[in-house]
Amino acid sequence: MPGLQDRSSRPRRLHRPTPQPVIEFIEALRRQRLTGKAIAVEVGVSPATVSRVLRRLGLNKLSALAPAEPVRRYEREHPGEMIHIDIKKLGRFDRVGHRITGDRTGQSNSRGIGWEFLHVCIDDASRVAFSKLMQTERQGCAVDFLEAAVGYYKSLGVTVERVMTDNGSCYRSRAFRDACKLLGLKHIRTRPYTPKTNGKAERFIQTSLREWAYARAYDTSGQRAQELPFWIHRYNWHRPHGGIKGKTPISRLALAEDNLLRLHT
Repeated sequence: MPGLQDRSSRPRRLHRPTPQPVIEFIEALRRQRLTGKAIAVEVGVSPATVSRVLRRLGLNKLSALAPAEPVRRYEREHPGEMIHIDIKKLGRFDRVGHRITGDRTGQSNSRGIGWEFLHVCIDDASRVAFSKLMQTERQGCAVDFLEAAVGYYKSLGVTVERVMTDNGSCYRSRAFRDACKLLGLKHIRTRPYTPKTNGKAERFIQTSLREWAYARAYDTSGQRAQELPFWIHRYNWHRPHGGIKGKTPISRLALAEDNLLRLHT
């Protein structure tokens, strides 16, 4: 029956709609960055009316008036000029999780097994990556990972000059600062609340989760950890990278053929 059909509760017509010139005046004042209350006083309408008009125009937040900051893509010219480092917290487990099995029976028995921390590093120019699971995200592990990463790139004939990190406490520590100085690295930290500045590391973390950490149903987190070096090898040597026109990261190092063969085997 037509009377039982759902319909909008919005009135078919407004008794006293806000005149179009008033709406345009409100919009003009808003674009001068006036607040809602200031506009109400200037126009001679209630703050509630101003609020409704601004919401309808999509201008209820001042941030809507500012143009979006353009995406600035950059790439260092030579491998080693800058590496990006970041950390991802991962839960340990001793059985396949309910996300895979759909079975929550006994789930609480495996809780509290702890955490492990995936420290990641990616070279800005070549996209050659290095990752290692560490016990913590504190300064000691951050320094150990930095030293391991610099050593890894050195084994590929790459000398690291700069390292970019976020503003995590481990990267602001004196120990990390001293390690950078000892290794001859310039340490660059991103601006607060701008994680996209370190976007290559952020993107690599997402790729790691999708293609390694959550790519299959591991029986235990230990099994997952054992797979990490093999996946890193595939990422660097075999996986085409969209950010470098479908080439593999290792191809950008221009290593001699005998070195490639030695490292590949």
